[in-house]
Amino acid sequence: MTHSLLSPTATLLVGSLRAAITRGGDDETVAAQVARTLEGHLTDPFLLSAAQREPDPNAYRQHVLHVEPDGSFSVVALVWLPGQETCIHDHVSWCVVGTYVGEEEETTYRLRGDRLIPLRVNKTPEGVASYLVPPGDIHKVCNNSSSVAISIHVYGADIGILGTSIRRRYDQPVSGR
Repeated sequence: MTHSLLSPTATLLVGSLRAAITRGGDDETVAAQVARTLEGHLTDPFLLSAAQREPDPNAYRQHVLHVEPDGSFSVVALVWLPGQETCIHDHVSWCVVGTYVGEEEETTYRLRGDRLIPLRVNKTPEGVASYLVPPGDIHKVCNNSSSVAISIHVYGADIGILGTSIRRRYDQPVSGR
């Protein structure tokens, strides 16, 4: 199911992702293959339409680009205005994130008892993709820059049915290491 009209280059991306995913392997292997595939498309200026780059003034905006008919993967574009961020969360499946415009900042956490312990802060510049595989994928993503950031996310889940890739939100206090 495609929710937005895909550009010819986005259609090529979906075909490349499909091939990477059908090569198979465990979740770590598949996510790594998808990240390598996505990186090859992040410099394409025609990947997203103007409508797919539209932000929301109140929160980061999700544009569902494609949901594979068998539900095996979904592709979304997230558009972030400066200062916008996610809650601390984890995912229902592997997740690949590629920065298309700007830079994203991700903070990863470990749950220790009733507290979240920050592990590291990763800045993902334009053109770079990374991936997370549950369990142990607790994180928060934000745009700490002064300009719009856009990222392309590929999830090993049917976002059309689920509506989100978030498995759980974490509201526990954050403390030092």
